[in-house]
Amino acid sequence: MHPPTFDLSLYPTMETIRLLASLLERMTAANDQINAASVAGRKGDIRRTVSASPLSSHQKPLAAVTHAYTRFHAHSIPSIDIFSYLARILKYCPCANECFLSLLVYFDRMSKQALATTGRPFAIDSYNIHRLIIAGVMVSSKFFSDVFYTNTRYAKVGGLPASELNILELEFLKLNGFNLAVSIVDLQRYGDQLVKVAHMEQEMRKTLEKVSYSPSLFRHGRSTSLGSLAYMDNLQNDAAIDRLCDLTS
Repeated sequence: MHPPTFDLSLYPTMETIRLLASLLERMTAANDQINAASVAGRKGDIRRTVSASPLSSHQKPLAAVTHAYTRFHAHSIPSIDIFSYLARILKYCPCANECFLSLLVYFDRMSKQALATTGRPFAIDSYNIHRLIIAGVMVSSKFFSDVFYTNTRYAKVGGLPASELNILELEFLKLNGFNLAVSIVDLQRYGDQLVKVAHMEQEMRKTLEKVSYSPSLFRHGRSTSLGSLAYMDNLQNDAAIDRLCDLTS
């Protein structure tokens, strides 16, 4: 059977954002967990430091607990999920597949540039993903499409002030080295990998459903070592998604 491929011109854009949202949700969830564990570890270190040095300032160590926040970070996690946010943008500021696929390339470039300049990658989490998406779609639409909308419209659709989006646009361009060009080859690779991951998830679920309801499992043994379906999905797809995130490495 031939591996699934992504048709840049014919693949339904709604399905594209569905695949994209699934990937971004996994990325943000993973980074949220890492961030939470990191903050908890730092707080523990600070408590031990303060206990050992009662004369030290309490304010300064606490500053070390906070993350390296960026202009894209919100004060709280937006209530709208990633897919609904992408669908809202597609409805009111429609654009083609390349505008959405290019987000993955831009995010990768931002991470690499941050790693080169600061020694740590640009982490995408639940606090910054929405602002990154609206800024990224806006600049990619201006680059790829002859028809795009005003910053005021994008800001209204994205749910933030136009003045803030103007700042985010410039920051997004800076973090990408003012390079928005993405080759057709890269777009095709990202699209193919998104479809491949979705296909693997579907096939894995089918396989697990067959195994879960196999009569032999009920005849032999009291329990199986398969674990939960969600856990098995994670084991199956982590490697594939890692490959997707590293396509431009």
